[in-house]
Amino acid sequence: MLRGAFIGFGNVAANGHMPGWRAREDVRIVAATDAAQSRRDVFLAACPDGQWFDTVDDLLACEQLDFVDICAPPGGHAALIGRALASGLHVLSEKPLVTRADDAARLASAAARAGRVLHTVHNWLKAPICRKISALVDEGAVGAVRSTRWRTLRTQPATAVSAPGIANWRVDPKLAGGGILFDHGWHALYCVVRWTGVPGRVSARLETRRFHDQPLEDTATLDLETPFGLSQIFLTWAADERSNAIEIDGDRGQIHVVGDSVILRSSGQERRWTSPSLSEGSHHPDWFGGVAADFLAAATGAGKSNLDEALLCARLIDAAQRSSAAGGAWLALST
Repeated sequence: MLRGAFIGFGNVAANGHMPGWRAREDVRIVAATDAAQSRRDVFLAACPDGQWFDTVDDLLACEQLDFVDICAPPGGHAALIGRALASGLHVLSEKPLVTRADDAARLASAAARAGRVLHTVHNWLKAPICRKISALVDEGAVGAVRSTRWRTLRTQPATAVSAPGIANWRVDPKLAGGGILFDHGWHALYCVVRWTGVPGRVSARLETRRFHDQPLEDTATLDLETPFGLSQIFLTWAADERSNAIEIDGDRGQIHVVGDSVILRSSGQERRWTSPSLSEGSHHPDWFGGVAADFLAAATGAGKSNLDEALLCARLIDAAQRSSAAGGAWLALST
């Protein structure tokens, strides 16, 4: 039985992570802390036998833990992860792992020195639609993948739990690290890389199309020079609809995702599968189960963390930001 605690207990922790942890018999959530003290009652309602701590210091000093689940705003991830690793704990962190690529590399070294697991919540790969895509790609249903086109449309940023003086941390660059590139781009990147391969170069343009009162981008376009072709990611909070679309081209066929359908066209035939749409909801407790299983397998020596995948995402976002600042110039991925 592993003992875990939350650092940050906002909507994603309460509605996404907690149901996943409670469904397991090998984990016990014993404590939580959050900068917003109003979350105390929410946590204790979900975990009546848990302990609430007013500060991270008190939590780390007073509870015997095996791991922490960090669901705080991204701007604080690097410091919180460092403190948890220094306390000898395994760490599961919401995405983005960190907001700076050099922090990602530093924390990877710290995790290696501590002999602890550092794992990121890459839950979109656990969505039924994305699991189906991965299976089709792995079995060679479309042959060698040449390109992927990913589109995420939203009408506004998601609303986060408020804290003193902060209405929505997702639109505060100090807390969020950036706009839609971190919020949705991190998900898109680890999925596209899973299916298409590691890009060698990146070109990006970050824009503000609608939310001009917020000092961050609401729209991002990324071109990725992947091993066998060119892939594109388009993300916006400035759309008139909420939807996701994915297209994957291989040398022997195509995969299309439209709404709740995965469509495979290959060898002159079409096959179709139906799964819950990627646009349904924001917390995805059913997707979290697979993340928790992978994290615990790594923590108990029965699996491997996804740290390399997260490090790659950090490097890709760093390259995208630098490319946009240079007018969309093609930049090689840093090592």
